[in-house]
Amino acid sequence: MKYYIIIPAYNEEAFMAETLQSLVEQTVLPSKIIVVNDSSTDSTPQIITQFSQKYPFISLVNKVSAAIHLPGSKVIQAFQEGEKNIDNHYDIIVKVDADLIFPSNYFETIIKHFKSDTTIGMVGGFCYIKKNNDWVLENLTDKDHIRGALKAYRKEAFKQIGGLKPQMGWDTADELLCKFYNWKVVTDESLHVKHLKPTGASYNKAARYKQGEAFYTLGYGFVITSIASLKLALRKGKPLLFIDYIKGFWKAKRENKTMLVSEEQAKFVRKYRLQKMKQKLI
Repeated sequence: MKYYIIIPAYNEEAFMAETLQSLVEQTVLPSKIIVVNDSSTDSTPQIITQFSQKYPFISLVNKVSAAIHLPGSKVIQAFQEGEKNIDNHYDIIVKVDADLIFPSNYFETIIKHFKSDTTIGMVGGFCYIKKNNDWVLENLTDKDHIRGALKAYRKEAFKQIGGLKPQMGWDTADELLCKFYNWKVVTDESLHVKHLKPTGASYNKAARYKQGEAFYTLGYGFVITSIASLKLALRKGKPLLFIDYIKGFWKAKRENKTMLVSEEQAKFVRKYRLQKMKQKLI
């Protein structure tokens, strides 16, 4: 199976080379790697160029956008710019961040999963961060969720869900829509990916409210949003974030923010989330 990788990158000179090096050392190489330099002001584009000169399957695409890093919109707009530079001759499309180190068998294993079952729509491993000289699981989400940093999609599933949406919540919407269309989402605990820059490290204060907005646009409703907000705030070790998330939810509701799902899909999402909560309680 042929896989294409798209990497949005903004000021990643500290990590870019390590990410690309881990990708060119894969036991099964990608057919294309598109790195989208999104208005970097450091040496990120020069690093990408050095790799592209050595490895012809790596390409640099430049994009101009605002420097502010609100989660969701900037990174997916860069990803979509990368999509403009690929053909349709792939089986798997992958979105990865520019601050990851992949084990050499990562994509060989991902491909094996896709080959094992034609109803699998998404596959991913797990991100690990460095703490006290040890690499530990970046435990911000459940183990059946694939982190936004490393998403691999079967082409048919990717197209059916309508690609990725440029707003916060995209990396939950994609999985919920896969389930809505009866695609399986598979996580592999054996695949440990080193995440060099912890999630949210560059988000500003305004981004806190975006999480509540994302819960609204995913169709969660207030009850599920409250539970999800409390759970996430406690996982981050910052209980007061719960208030910001709830404020973000009501703000989005007042402003009638664009939904990530249709009304029918929102009903499915609420039913699915409630079922998951009941299973955990039991």
